[in-house]
Amino acid sequence: MHKLQMVDLKRQYQKIKSEVDTAIQHVIVNTAFIGGPDVHAFAKEIAEYIGVKHAIPCANGTDALQIALMALGLQPGDEVITPSFTYMATVEVVLLLRLTPVFVDVDEDTFTMNLDSLKNAITDKTKAIIPVHLYGQSANMEPLLAIANEHNIPVVEDNAQAIGGTYTFSDGRTAKTGSMGVISCTSFFPSKNLGGYGDGGAMFTNDDALADKLKMIANHGQKVRYYHEMVGCNSRLDTIQAAILRIKLRHLDEYCAARSSAADYYDNAFKNNPKITTPFRAGYSKHVFHQYTLKLNGVDRDAVNLALADRGVPSMIYYPVPCHKQKMVTDLTSQAFQLPVTDMLQDMVISLPMHTELTEEELRFIVENVLAVVNG
Repeated sequence: MHKLQMVDLKRQYQKIKSEVDTAIQHVIVNTAFIGGPDVHAFAKEIAEYIGVKHAIPCANGTDALQIALMALGLQPGDEVITPSFTYMATVEVVLLLRLTPVFVDVDEDTFTMNLDSLKNAITDKTKAIIPVHLYGQSANMEPLLAIANEHNIPVVEDNAQAIGGTYTFSDGRTAKTGSMGVISCTSFFPSKNLGGYGDGGAMFTNDDALADKLKMIANHGQKVRYYHEMVGCNSRLDTIQAAILRIKLRHLDEYCAARSSAADYYDNAFKNNPKITTPFRAGYSKHVFHQYTLKLNGVDRDAVNLALADRGVPSMIYYPVPCHKQKMVTDLTSQAFQLPVTDMLQDMVISLPMHTELTEEELRFIVENVLAVVNG
């Protein structure tokens, strides 16, 4: 059996090696390393996949979030609502732009933004809402968008962990995650469901004017070279990464299906264990399992994490310190946030290996060891 990895990118690459190697070689031979044809082709292809008019590639997912907030014209002191139970990059860009983060709680089952907490957090200073589709589970976008629209607040989707997911509205309409906000952002970090072989990100929108602004900001604030109309930054997707991502985009649905199959195996193995709560699958969306994250009940989660490592089973804790408790934030805000579900989850969650190459032998080994450790 292979040495277990949280994400096994080597075996995934081996399956598409000829396609990827040919694409990389083509870029090298043509020497269009920045802004080459593959960048434009990838932007078109992923926009079609997501179901939006515009995709604007950039250097990474964090830049995507920052550029999105810049494009909305937010001013220092404006409030941006975001869950605390997420990776710090979501909040970091808010702080970099001298905006004020307002943290809300998440649902205990989906780990995504709690709508009552959202309603209570809205003030006349609220200028953006950033729902995070966490671990591959979409936030409940239909009522969330209704709340945002009622207050005329733009929604910026953080879709870094759920690309390929689908949301179903109450009238039966479906939409890809990343197509429902005014702007949405994603990351192509190698471990993502659609990951490159280096950094990368993208922004998506159906608004023509916003698309132009996003492109300008990502390109030093210029439409025409050397004519800078606004303050921008330098954030671009390299052509080699775009060429790789074009190949992997064609396999994305296949990759999501493989992750779902592994999740089914885990679910079936753990379903009757009172000490383990398996990931919730909301009826309104298709979970794409960027992570397979358990809640452990009445068990020392940190001890389980260490014991699994001793047995050759990798596991990860996403996230041991929620954003509202990070020193970066506590030094910058005097506001005390009461987020009981977030505080509870930080001590309960643990993620198991989840990737496209997991075999039944590997899954069986992981499950046997998790049950042995959890059951003592």
